[in-house]
Amino acid sequence: MTVLSLAQQAAQARTNSVPCRTYDADLWFAEDQASTDKAQRLCQRCPLQAACLSEALARQEPAGVWGGELFERGQIVAAHKPKGRPRKDADEIAAVAAARLAQRLVEVSQALEEDSPELAEQLSEAVTEIVGAA
Repeated sequence: MTVLSLAQQAAQARTNSVPCRTYDADLWFAEDQASTDKAQRLCQRCPLQAACLSEALARQEPAGVWGGELFERGQIVAAHKPKGRPRKDADEIAAVAAARLAQRLVEVSQALEEDSPELAEQLSEAVTEIVGAA
């Protein structure tokens, strides 16, 4: 399934509430955290969220918000990486971000259990890796 097929699926369902078709597309590829947070909130109400996330994971999307998650270099990340030198409390911030990401992955995994059990299993394994590394 491609981005085009997701759009076609939305059109066939006569869904006008798909946020990525309603709002400016740049919002899903913004570099500032506030815009990214807004895009993620808008995705939470989208009827295609699970399918979008599943396909983005399969394609290893290089960037942007897909299915309510932020992708960078084909991986889900908790937040944009700040520019410049790392903060002195970077380890603490990274631990909080990892915990937030792990919690979100658990939620997504539970939502996908019925539709895509193998993807749910992959997410569960990712959660285990993240929690172990934190």
